[in-house]
Amino acid sequence: MTLVQPSITSTTTTITNTSSSSSSKPTNTTTSTTTSSNTHHRINGSYNNPSSFRAQVRSGSFQQSTNGCCPGYIQCNLVVLHQKDAFDFLLFCQRNQQACPLIEVLNVGSFQPSMCVVSSEGKSNNATADAPAAAAAAAADLRTDLPLYRIYRHGKHVLTTHNVTNYWPTDSVAFLIGCSFSADDALLQSGIPLRSIQNRTNVPMYNTNISCQSAGKYHGNVVVSMKPIPALLVAKEVLVTSKFPLAHGPPVCIGCPQAIGIENVDKPDYGDAVEIKSDEVPVFHACGVTPQNVLCQSGVEFAITHEPGCMFVTDLKTDGSFPSPCTSYSCDAASR
Repeated sequence: MTLVQPSITSTTTTITNTSSSSSSKPTNTTTSTTTSSNTHHRINGSYNNPSSFRAQVRSGSFQQSTNGCCPGYIQCNLVVLHQKDAFDFLLFCQRNQQACPLIEVLNVGSFQPSMCVVSSEGKSNNATADAPAAAAAAAADLRTDLPLYRIYRHGKHVLTTHNVTNYWPTDSVAFLIGCSFSADDALLQSGIPLRSIQNRTNVPMYNTNISCQSAGKYHGNVVVSMKPIPALLVAKEVLVTSKFPLAHGPPVCIGCPQAIGIENVDKPDYGDAVEIKSDEVPVFHACGVTPQNVLCQSGVEFAITHEPGCMFVTDLKTDGSFPSPCTSYSCDAASR
């Protein structure tokens, strides 16, 4: 199976929200991206090996969705908060495990995962802002190893960038949260086509009317991603994704987008729209963009997140063969 990705040259633009509006909906028009005239290139070894892929991202040469990259490895959403805001968010994730399945929570000040990444010496490290020398030999650096990031201030998206080293708080607590991309390889191996990978685009994502369980200051609604699935394969899709609780598990809704507050499935709030053919059904899964929606609705003072669709790729294998200390959470749907 050969996967492909678009060749994109990105320029990142600082956007400052000067509006006094208290709207809690995340803005979706904050990145200036230039697409090269090249069409597409085949994924090479760098796109299938997590360590090599992260190095390419770190160099700034890959600034696009990680959809279809490094099949067979777990991808993660990212949330970084000040320490004072972290406990309530940890509690929020525990109460909303399908939308926010925790892969790893880093120590205060740390920017290098110690549980889901292995160094070149086969050991896990835990670099912090106080130990820059350790970062030089790090197997991964959350400040540079995601293709694009968002920065939020007081619930507003104010910046999109490919490097957050200068914005990383000394009292940071970083959360790595599971992503549905981690289940895609298993779906493809089961004969289930995935339109976004076929089209080499990001997945469509939508705000919903499904309420999360609140925790402290954090409250808001679930965000979902959508896959158009052939009607005769929907049952298989549910069976396959149910085996991946750390990738959001089974769907929260099959068909009838209006039931979860989506008025127009052709106009996603994040990502790229995809065609739904006459013999297909839209299948909606909880999405790791939920925290971004919640951060906005909660007006959190400061946060760093991934750009929707631009994930951190780990060394954890989705088949469970990587020795992982991660907890396998249940697949209970987000509270309505």
